[in-house]
Amino acid sequence: MKKDFVIIGFMLFALFFGAGNLIYPPTLGIQSGTSFWAAIAGFVITGVGLPVLAVAAVSFVKDDARELADRVHPLFGIVFTSMVYLAIGPFFGIPRAATVAFEMSIEPFTNGAALLLFLFTTVFFILVYIVSKNPSKMVDRIGQFLTPILLLAIIILCVGGFLLLTSVPEAPGEKYMQTPFFSGFVEGYLTMDAIAALAFGIIVVGAFKDRGISSSQGLVKSTLKAGLVAGAGLTAVYTSIGWIGSRMASEGSFSNGGAILSGAADIMFGTFGALLLGIIVALACFTTSVGLVVACGQFFHKLSGVSYKWIIALVTLASYLIANQGLNTIISVSVPVLTFIYPIAIVLIILTFLHKFFGGAQAVYRGAILLTAVIALYDGLVEFGVKMPAVTSIMSNLPFFTLGLGWLIPAIAGGVIGYLFRGKSSAV
Repeated sequence: MKKDFVIIGFMLFALFFGAGNLIYPPTLGIQSGTSFWAAIAGFVITGVGLPVLAVAAVSFVKDDARELADRVHPLFGIVFTSMVYLAIGPFFGIPRAATVAFEMSIEPFTNGAALLLFLFTTVFFILVYIVSKNPSKMVDRIGQFLTPILLLAIIILCVGGFLLLTSVPEAPGEKYMQTPFFSGFVEGYLTMDAIAALAFGIIVVGAFKDRGISSSQGLVKSTLKAGLVAGAGLTAVYTSIGWIGSRMASEGSFSNGGAILSGAADIMFGTFGALLLGIIVALACFTTSVGLVVACGQFFHKLSGVSYKWIIALVTLASYLIANQGLNTIISVSVPVLTFIYPIAIVLIILTFLHKFFGGAQAVYRGAILLTAVIALYDGLVEFGVKMPAVTSIMSNLPFFTLGLGWLIPAIAGGVIGYLFRGKSSAV
């Protein structure tokens, strides 16, 4: 039994550790400089803590994240959960993983021709489809085999960083000068893992059910243990590659976290470093893609009744087509959508843990989610480039608006109002 939650915890670590997880900590490190430790502490709370809580939240329900959203309204449950799965699946998460894997594992050794991207994604998604066909075997394949290889490659890179990078951190940039902890706290949202956790949660719960755990208490307890294993691994990796970033400020300017890591790998190991980084990225993006395909397949199979294998074939094909549009196109379209979805997901996760304290009153869910959605919709439209000066003048008065957390106080106010006007409890 102890071995089970460790293996499943390893699987969860590999599912979480994708493209964004490699990019953001080094960027935080190079920008925070001498304030690195305060910044990374904040980052870990939201980049690790929230996803672990989200996975645990899914273990409270019988099937999947839709049950959590149904507490607002059944129609909301279908629409919002479908948006989450499509966003982190074929519309954004999976194509982004494939293109990042190409840009960091193949492109450094080539001219990055479009034909090479086509060939790479063809092989990549054929393998993703094959591994995704049998979810029960996925736990063993990823948890026992791929994750140890991934961890070994990361350990080599990080140990090299501690031993071979001699530069000292520089003064923090403007973003981290005054409140490094809180800036890191907000930066942790960018991993988008709290949303992905709503999808991965059902994979973890299903894995424990396959191992004979059926009681609600047992599932919650086991899921938390697996989450802590994954969380410990993520914390160690984020801290290590962030520390590497903090030592790279004097080595030049870099366009993103991937470039920082590539530069560090080259300084430490030369061509071998680029190859090592390519292995890390390819494995990280592959395991994340497999997890997202499986999660989408299981969810839409339950929702529509269509065969699981047909669903994952469609998800894989759609991801393949979108991946070949290129990383910049994918990001430009997806960021506004994720800006809308993410605050709603966070509030839903928090309400799940507070469920018993307000008796599961549906009015609390509806009030908190409604006001959160209004602010999040505004933020998403702004990301799309929609100009709303009159609305902006009102929204700018909200606390934490400049930090991208303008939805926080309205969410609390909506929940309180819902509690005051609650009717019959609708606990799920």
